[in-house]
Amino acid sequence: MTDPVSRTLETAILGGGCFWCLDAVYRNLEGVASVVSGYAGGVVPHPTYEQVCGKRTGHAEVVKVDFDPAVISYADILRVFFTIHDPTTRDRQGADVGPQYRSVIFATSPEQERVARKVMAEVAEAGLYPAPLVTELAPAPEFWPAEAEHQDYFARTPWSGYCRAVIAPKVAKFRKSFAHRLKERAA
Repeated sequence: MTDPVSRTLETAILGGGCFWCLDAVYRNLEGVASVVSGYAGGVVPHPTYEQVCGKRTGHAEVVKVDFDPAVISYADILRVFFTIHDPTTRDRQGADVGPQYRSVIFATSPEQERVARKVMAEVAEAGLYPAPLVTELAPAPEFWPAEAEHQDYFARTPWSGYCRAVIAPKVAKFRKSFAHRLKERAA
């Protein structure tokens, strides 16, 4: 039997440093149906993690977030995005350095591009950061899913040093800032 209330999902493709961090946050956000870590914005088809880390493919580590716009708006997806990474440092997030760690929004439609420009202006005007935003905004290119070991990394390896030192503080900041938007199972 099919669900009588079938909803149309929308897709956001976002890069804000290591994809493990974004993956961990968006999996806990109300209205998000799925999150897939992957690569976008480069020139090599079907890139591997090793190729992307080699900094010659042009890809960014991204997440593809499928969400229900009846539950959470694309603007709110982006507001979370600008809270969980530093959008003012080019090609780096903390100790992670390279073009694969750039801050980027890949818009899947002209409407997403319009909303992204609006939210970026909102963030800049709010003065949340001491430097200007360097987040790229571009039309969505081909998305390539990352290898299985990169999916839901934080939930599978919370004991690892990277998870404890880098991802856990971002998840905690998200949960504090957006407690009212957490999925029930994440609360």
